[in-house]
Amino acid sequence: MYTMRKKDREMPRDFALSVVDKCLFAVMATVSDDGSPYCIPLSIARSGEWIYFHSAHEGHKIDNLRTRNRVCLSCVGDTHIPEGKFTIEYESTVIFGSAEEVTLDEEKIRALSLICEHYTPANMAAFDEAIKRSLAVTAIWKIHIDEISGKQKAPLR
Repeated sequence: MYTMRKKDREMPRDFALSVVDKCLFAVMATVSDDGSPYCIPLSIARSGEWIYFHSAHEGHKIDNLRTRNRVCLSCVGDTHIPEGKFTIEYESTVIFGSAEEVTLDEEKIRALSLICEHYTPANMAAFDEAIKRSLAVTAIWKIHIDEISGKQKAPLR
C-alpha cells in the first residue's frame, strides 16, 4: 500500500468507514482482459468488513470481476467549496479489496435489505414484494475490505 503523501490529511480507519457508510455512491475500478482500466459507480452498503452492491448477472463489470477479482473502490463523503477560494474541502476513502459473487439467497436478501435501507428507507414496507419480483434477476457481489485509507481536507463548513 502506498503511504499518503499529505500526512496532515490522513484520517483514522473509523473515519474512513464512516465515509463509506454515508457516501451517496462509490466508484469501483477493475481491470479488463486486455489490461485496460474500467470504473463504474455503484450503490453500496457495508456490513462489517464487507461492502455489498447489486448488479445485472452479466456485463463488462461482471466479466472483469470473474476474471480478476481485485478491485479499488473510491468513496466521497461531505464536500464544500469555500467562497472566494480555489479549493474544495472534502472527505474521502479508498479501499482495495477482493470481490466475490454472493450466491446464497439468504445473504442476497440481507445485502439488498442493507442497500435499500441505505438509499430508500421510506420504501421498506414494499421490500418483501420487490424481492419476490427481482431476486432471481439481481446479482449481488461483495467486496472484502483488504486495505482502507481515509482522507480529509478540512474545515468542512
